[in-house]
Amino acid sequence: MPLDSTVKGCEIEPGLKPQKSGILVRLPEECAVPMGPDMSQTQTEDSSIIIASESMARLMSMLKRVASSAGAVLITGETGAGKEVIARAVHQNSLRCGRPWVDVNCAALPEHLIESELFGYERGAFSGAETTKPGLFEIADGGTLFLDEIGELDSKLQVKLLRVLDGVPYYRLGGSRKVSVDVRIIAATNQPLEELVRTGDFRRDLFHRLSQFHLRVPALRDRKEDITALAEYFLRMIDPTRTISARGLERLHAYSWPGNVRELKSVIVQAATLSSSREILADELPVPIDFVAPRPAAAVEAEAAPKFTDLDSLERQTILDALQRNRGHQGLTSEQLGISRRTLSRKLKAYNLGPSRIADPAPLGKLGPEEQSRFRCTLEVPVLLTLQDGSEVGVTAQNVGINGVCLTNCPMSVRNSRVLDLYFQLPETDDPFRAKGRIVWAQPAGTLGVCFESAPRSCQLALAQWLKRKQLEEGWTD
Repeated sequence: MPLDSTVKGCEIEPGLKPQKSGILVRLPEECAVPMGPDMSQTQTEDSSIIIASESMARLMSMLKRVASSAGAVLITGETGAGKEVIARAVHQNSLRCGRPWVDVNCAALPEHLIESELFGYERGAFSGAETTKPGLFEIADGGTLFLDEIGELDSKLQVKLLRVLDGVPYYRLGGSRKVSVDVRIIAATNQPLEELVRTGDFRRDLFHRLSQFHLRVPALRDRKEDITALAEYFLRMIDPTRTISARGLERLHAYSWPGNVRELKSVIVQAATLSSSREILADELPVPIDFVAPRPAAAVEAEAAPKFTDLDSLERQTILDALQRNRGHQGLTSEQLGISRRTLSRKLKAYNLGPSRIADPAPLGKLGPEEQSRFRCTLEVPVLLTLQDGSEVGVTAQNVGINGVCLTNCPMSVRNSRVLDLYFQLPETDDPFRAKGRIVWAQPAGTLGVCFESAPRSCQLALAQWLKRKQLEEGWTD
């Protein structure tokens, strides 16, 4: 079967042009959109991710870490929020970008065809099987298989999918020869898989296997800053000379967008088609809401401004703002405010700032246990090494994880030492980190990978807390 064909609800692409790692941000001249200082456009092979909100910018930053790994990815979010665009961005910024991308909608295929499409069949396996057909796993070998609407997958297929994810060879339907593949799985759903796991409609082990990385795409109503950017982008793609009036943009912001980005695009296309003027007015936007005239900006600002009457209320608002910035994490909040955890707890109680008063938005991503243990954070700090012969050498740490550190600028004498004593300071901490380690890999340029063999308990806890804080800052939770 040619790789550029389309098969019953699944789209298959040949290898995409390799790109450098990281998110490619560019603005092609043919679809240029006026972009403010807080807007960026992430260009993928066939679509763009327009970013103006902090939450989407954070999500794209997290996507870099996901793309650099080989773990399975689960993407959740409402219909039309952009889950497939995020999935494509993961593939196109990974080491598999030059290999096939295959996507299949599990809800679009009849139940009796899903297994044969995914795993293939041999000639004569069933009535109508006149030739041998490789499955989508084989076609995606070396690349990425995107399983959209994974929540619709039959329970029997969930078992077989789990075995393939664990690297177990499988048989085609009617076959006698085992097939082994190397495929990265990205799955997406708009269903609450955790609830399906609790009710027994989705296998718990498969859920945990799929969610080594779990990304949540925010609904459009939760990232209002993107509405204007996306609306102007869609309109500019249709006609670069057209604009939307200020009252029209306010109307778009007043709507809840249950269909998310897909619905917004449909509204802009309809308005551009039906309107004959250069500026699309509010009444010409087919948005099913009663438009309320905007209030004067001064009145809105006066109402939104905090009412400070004394120093206590100012302190209370400062603490509340810091808690909201850190999504309720008291450790990070106390560090930013320059007070102890005990002092913060006392003030939270005094100001009646319980959990119900703190805005704690849903996390953009979750790390599975395996990926948490692999989490590494980049840094650049000096490291003092004591070699086996007692000599001391200064090198540089490049990144660190719970189990080891990557060192650069290492002379040959370091590589010849079997055991190392390491001493360095983690950024934003007071206590030094000490450990014994051994070299597990080396590069000719003087870069070494060192595995920690032993460290004082206090140092282990300090490193674990520091890495946890970096995960939270990046947007991850567990």
